[in-house]
Amino acid sequence: MRILLVKTSSLGDVIHNLPVVSDLRLSFPEARIDWCVEEAFADIPRLHAAVDQVIPVAVRRWRGNLGRLSTWREIGDFRRRIGGTDYQLVLDTQGLLKSALIARQANGRHCGYAAEAAREPLAARFYDATFVIPRNVHAVQRNRWLAAAALDYPLELPLDYGISAPAPETAWLKEERLAILLTATSRDDKLWDEQHWCAVAMALREGGLIPVLPAGNVLERQRAERIAAVVDGAIAAPPLSLPQIATLMARASLAIGVDTGLAHLAAALRVPVIALYIASEPALTGVYGTGFVRNLGHPGAPPSVHQVLSVVEQALR
Repeated sequence: MRILLVKTSSLGDVIHNLPVVSDLRLSFPEARIDWCVEEAFADIPRLHAAVDQVIPVAVRRWRGNLGRLSTWREIGDFRRRIGGTDYQLVLDTQGLLKSALIARQANGRHCGYAAEAAREPLAARFYDATFVIPRNVHAVQRNRWLAAAALDYPLELPLDYGISAPAPETAWLKEERLAILLTATSRDDKLWDEQHWCAVAMALREGGLIPVLPAGNVLERQRAERIAAVVDGAIAAPPLSLPQIATLMARASLAIGVDTGLAHLAAALRVPVIALYIASEPALTGVYGTGFVRNLGHPGAPPSVHQVLSVVEQALR
């Protein structure tokens, strides 16, 4: 059996789809599982040993370059690659018109959410079979239930993200207990107060942990450097790829982050994680896993430093 999963973005959504691969591997040990994903997140499916081929797509980049001949050549190459294999199942767990149209480029039985369950109801028109999956459950469960319905296997499988971090390449770090502080997110209204981060970092340092602050761009790095500058021993991390961040995470005793895909990566790696919600609701898309996971805060009610440090004590106990 050959199966293609279509979950292209964003980072958190891609991580939420990893347990589907584990479920498929348990239910169909001989199946070959491919995954179509946005190029920026292609390293995440590669962390799962059961993924055979990763097929990158570049819709985000192509949208801004449709006037270039090179873009149309890339699109043609992508269509030939994704259309060059016959799949028994093409499963779109994203439920967007974009993802449904991408899925249609592959050969096979196309399955996805029914109109009343999809994030964009129009997507359901492009599937050969659709399934009504409750909207009021966590995104991880929705993905898993959709796959189970499409392939008719039991729902009671253990939750397993199935990934492991690459071998350590962190020569810039000493062999000490680390706490990863994920201060950056995609929207400014999701940011936690910088002074709060300084207070938490100081408390962690006093507790014998080294706060490490990754960053993805210049503004994020400047914030990380400001926080690290006021906390003796804290480290603003150098630029890191997704696999390198996974390696860093796997070494950590704790991760604390705002609403960002990297907090979900920590949960997937079974690192104790505390996620802070300032402008978004965590009920259906918060951190979720079998290790120590806590979602704190709600829109209009961000967590306090005291709340965070109380949960830190629980996580490290």
